[in-house]
Order: sequence, then C-alpha cells, then structure tokens
Amino acid sequence: MKLYHTPGACSQAPHIVLRETGMDFEPVRVDLKAKKLESGEDYLAINPKGAVPALELDDGSVLTENGVVLQYIADRAPAAGLIPPFGSMERYRLLEWLNYIATELHKGFGPLFNPATPEGFRETTRGLIGKKFDYVQARLGGGAYLMGEDFTIADAYLFVILGWTHMHHIDLARWPALADYRLQIARRPAVKAALHAEGLGQ
Repeated sequence: MKLYHTPGACSQAPHIVLRETGMDFEPVRVDLKAKKLESGEDYLAINPKGAVPALELDDGSVLTENGVVLQYIADRAPAAGLIPPFGSMERYRLLEWLNYIATELHKGFGPLFNPATPEGFRETTRGLIGKKFDYVQARLGGGAYLMGEDFTIADAYLFVILGWTHMHHIDLARWPALADYRLQIARRPAVKAALHAEGLGQ
C-alpha cells in the first residue's frame, strides 16, 4: 500500500494508524499547494480531489476521505484493536466520534487555514472551535481515550486536530484534560515514529 500524505495534515492520522498496526506501507509525500509528489508527478492524476490522505491499495485502486481510510486500515488489522467489531454499538459510537471530528472540528479549522480570512472572523472561528472543545473535554471524562481505555482510530484523528491549535493561537491550557490527552497520545511509539517520519518529531 501507499499512503499519500502531507506532514502535519489530517493524513497524519492514517499514518499513525498504519504504524500502530505494523502493516507494510510506503509513505509518499504530497505538496498540497503544488499538487505534486516529490518525484514531480501530478498528484491530481492519483486523487482528482487534490486532498490528502489517499491510500493506494495493492490492486492499484485508491481510497480517499480520512474517515474511510482510517476504517479500512483498522479493519485490515483487527488484532490491533483500533476499531470495534462490525454490528456492535461500540462501533457506532466510534463512528459518531469520527463524524464529529471530521465535520465539526476538522472542517471548523478551515477558515483559519485560509490566509484571506479576516481577523475578526478568525476570532469568531476560534470561539466556535472552543465550544466544541468544551464538549469533547466533557465527554472525555475520566477515560484515557475517547472510547474509554482503548486507543482507536478516532484518537489518532483527534490528536492531529489538537496539534493544529498552536499554529492558530488556540491555547489548550483552557482544556487541561485535552492537553493531557494529547501529551499521552504523543508518547505512543507509533505516534513518535509517524511524527519523526514527517519531520515533526517532538
């Protein structure tokens, strides 16, 4: 398999999950601005959406959309315990988290990544993100991870989103449980390996 990714982007989540599973894969960096690979190849020829991640399977087909890619990887390696079994209520609860992270948190950061966004709207956006962090912190409760004591693909995704706060002047100190949660995940060997491979080692 090949994982098309950009350091620090949401594609870091499947990068982490692939390393958690121990599956063989080839990481391929994408310049999102130029839509090019390091080889100079046109990324749009691989993924016409122009976004990361994209996962090229062994048969040459390509999967896109972060939540789908994460589920596919986890289902390919059930022994890693990164996703509950099909049909279980726990799996649907995990899918709730994946969708919330994707639609409310990930997309919520969109205006902050746009250099044309006026500062006033940036402040409004930070406020909206803060309210969503309030919700996540309250739901996190006393468990180590979103689903309790087990690290899942949703935690990998949320870890990446929380990592965007510093560059956008959102201080996680306001949410101490989320700050501790992120530090705890950062200590996982697979996370350290992914960050190091992306040139973002801590």
